Amino acid sequence: MQPQYLLRFDDICPTMDWKTWEPIEAAVLEFGIRPVLAVIPNNQDDKLHFGQRDENFWDRVRTWQSRGWTIGMHGYQHRYVTQNPGLVGLSEPSEFAGVPLQEQHVMLRLAAAVFRQQGVKAELWIAPGHTFDRNTIVVLKQLGIRIISDGFSLFPYMDDDDMLWIPQQLGKFRAAPAPLGVWTVCLHLEEYSGAAASLRNMIERYRPYFTSVPEIYNKYGTRRKQWLDASFELFMKSAKLRRRRLLGPKGSPIP
Repeated sequence: MQPQYLLRFDDICPTMDWKTWEPIEAAVLEFGIRPVLAVIPNNQDDKLHFGQRDENFWDRVRTWQSRGWTIGMHGYQHRYVTQNPGLVGLSEPSEFAGVPLQEQHVMLRLAAAVFRQQGVKAELWIAPGHTFDRNTIVVLKQLGIRIISDGFSLFPYMDDDDMLWIPQQLGKFRAAPAPLGVWTVCLHLEEYSGAAASLRNMIERYRPYFTSVPEIYNKYGTRRKQWLDASFELFMKSAKLRRRRLLGPKGSPIP
């Protein structure tokens, strides 16, 4: 049995690093990969201004979705307003965790409205910094979003709220540390500035082992969390927290 990989690109917005993205997009197309794109509905994070704003951004998003790529709702404005680790319990800066239900309701409704106005379907939820709480899930269910890209289990599973959790364990593209499982590789374009060729090589190397959100849903859409998932999640979370303590605070969430 071989591990499977799901490729996810975070912080997709009009002012992203398009120069780095172009060759990466070409490689994803060349090898037939169907990644997850974490699209920020209304980016207000100045740290994500890497170049000139693309006025055709939403045309691009609609094209990506027409290819069968999965579009995720990546928060609302990507602004960290609380210090609450939320359900995942890894990072503290958060856009949603600890925010009252009514405020989250407004934020997520506005986020959904942006997607709807642009003719884009938000197929899953991706919280900035891994941080969201039970209130977030309540509103997501109302909006019809039933998939979460987060957590550190070995396989995807359906929770008691009938939300499908697709784990996101890797922040760098490398071999999975286990000989089985479904592994989401979360990538940020700024880390590949000038190094798109190396990422292309990794995509080519692991091409036979890629999966996609539709394939995961078909295979794991009714699977419940098992003891192996819980044990592995605890192990992965502990390892990430130890790494964070060793590296020290950087002022930004762990990928």
